Amino acid sequence: MDALLTAFGLVLDPYVLLVIAGSAAFGLFVGAVPGLTATMATALLVPVTFFMEPVPAIAAIVTATAMAIFSGDIPGCLVRIPGTPASAAYTDEAYAMTRKGQAEQALGAGLVFSALGGIFGSIVLVLAAPALAEVALRFSSFEYFWLVCLGLTCAVFISTGDPVKGLISLFLGLSVSLVGLDNPAGYPRLTFGSIELLGSVSFIPTMIGMFAVSEIIRWAASPGAAPFHVQNNIGNVFTGMGRMMVTYRRQLLRGSVLGTLIGALPGAGADIAAWIAYAMSKKLSKEPEKFGTGHPEGIVESGAANNAAVSGAWIPALVFGIPGDSITAIVIGVLYMKGMNPGPTVFMNNAPQLYAVFIVFFIANLMMLPFGWAAIKAAKQILRMPRSVLMPIILLFCIVGSFAINNTAFGVGLMLVFGIVGYLMESNGIPVAPAILGLVLGALLEDTFVSSMIKSDGNIWGLFERPIAGTLGAVTLLVWFAPLLIRTMRRWQAPAS
Repeated sequence: MDALLTAFGLVLDPYVLLVIAGSAAFGLFVGAVPGLTATMATALLVPVTFFMEPVPAIAAIVTATAMAIFSGDIPGCLVRIPGTPASAAYTDEAYAMTRKGQAEQALGAGLVFSALGGIFGSIVLVLAAPALAEVALRFSSFEYFWLVCLGLTCAVFISTGDPVKGLISLFLGLSVSLVGLDNPAGYPRLTFGSIELLGSVSFIPTMIGMFAVSEIIRWAASPGAAPFHVQNNIGNVFTGMGRMMVTYRRQLLRGSVLGTLIGALPGAGADIAAWIAYAMSKKLSKEPEKFGTGHPEGIVESGAANNAAVSGAWIPALVFGIPGDSITAIVIGVLYMKGMNPGPTVFMNNAPQLYAVFIVFFIANLMMLPFGWAAIKAAKQILRMPRSVLMPIILLFCIVGSFAINNTAFGVGLMLVFGIVGYLMESNGIPVAPAILGLVLGALLEDTFVSSMIKSDGNIWGLFERPIAGTLGAVTLLVWFAPLLIRTMRRWQAPAS
C-alpha cells in the first residue's frame, strides 16, 4: 500500500502530468501522419527521455504510443490513408462509412473502443503479467509458424467479394516479401542487383502506395467525379457509443482478450492483432455480408485489439526483458538506462516506479477520449477542402512519410510503384488489404518455418510434436479444410435425400 501511495504521488506530480499531456499531443500528431508510425514516435522520444526521471520518461513513451496507435485511424477513415500499420486492417471499412456520411460514427467507434481495449489490456498487465509472460515464453518457432499461418488465413475472411481474388492478392504480398537476403543463407534474392532491395521491400512505403497513392491516381483518372460525398461537418463522435457498447459487447471483449494475448507474444504486436481481430469479427458475425460496405462491427473489435496489444506487449518486456513488439524493444533500453532493469526482480526493487507506470497506462487511455476528440475536431476540416487542393497535400504527406523511413528517395519510388499496382488491382476487383497482410507476415512465415525445420532436422511432423504447436496446427488445418469437407459431405448426402 505504501508503494502504491508513493506511485500516485509520482504520477500526480505537475511535471509528470505536463509530460503526459505533451506526449499525448505529440503521439496524436505522429500517428496521424502517414509513414510516421508509433514506433517512430517512440524512437523520437528516446533522446528527450535522457534528461528525465524514470517515471516521466516511461510515461512519455506509454502515452505517445497509445495515442499514435489510435490516431492512425483518423486519416484512414477520412482519406483512406492508414496512419499506422495497425490501422490498415480496417481502413477500407472506416472509409466506406465515411463515404456513406457516417464519419463521426466510424471515428467515435475507433476512439472509444481503442480506449476501452487499452484499459482492458492495462488491467491484465497489472493482474496477470507473470502468468501470461510464462505462457508467452512457451512459444517457439513451431508455435509462431502456425500462428502466422492462422493470421494469413485472415486474407480470405477480410476479402469482400471473390475469395479467389483475395488469395491472389495475398500471394502477391507473400511474393513481395521474398525480396531481400535469403533465409538462412543470406543470399540476395529477387534484388536484380539493387543494393536498396537487399534489406527487403519496406512495408510503410508499400502500404502508403497501395492505399493512398492508388486513391490519388483514381481521382486523377476521373477528375470530374469526387471520390466520395460526405456531410460537411462531423458531429458528436460520442453519439450512439453507449448503444454500440451494448450491441457489440461480445466483440469488445473478444477483441480486447485477443489483442492482449497476441500482444504478449514476443514479436507479434498490434499490427497482427488488428488483422486477426478484424478477420475473426467478420467470420463470427451474424451479418458478414455487411463487412466492407461500412459496418462498424469490425472497427469495434479490431480497434479494441490493437490498443489492448500495446499493453499486452509490455508483459514479457517487464517480466523477462523480452520485447513484445518493436516499441517495447526500444522501451527495454530506456528501462535499463533508468535503472529499472526488466525481470522478475523489477517488482521488488522498483515497486513504486512500476506501479506508477501501471497508473500511467490507465491515465493515457482515459486521456485518449478528450485528446482524441480534439484531434478529430481538428481533422474534420479535411472534409471541407476541395479535392483539387486536398489530393496534392495528401501526396506531399505520402512522399514525406515514405522518405522518412530510410531517408532515401528509393522509398518514394517504391510508394509510386505500389500506388500504380494498387490502382490496377482495385480496378480489376482485387483487394489490396490481403497483399498488405502477406507482406507483413511473409518474412515471419519464412523465418519460423526454416527455423523449425532446422530444429527438427527437416522432419515436417516436428511442427505438430509440441502440445501448443500441435493444437494450433490442428486448428489451422481445420479452418483451411473445413469448408471443403462440409461441401463434400453435403454432396454425398444430396442423392440420399
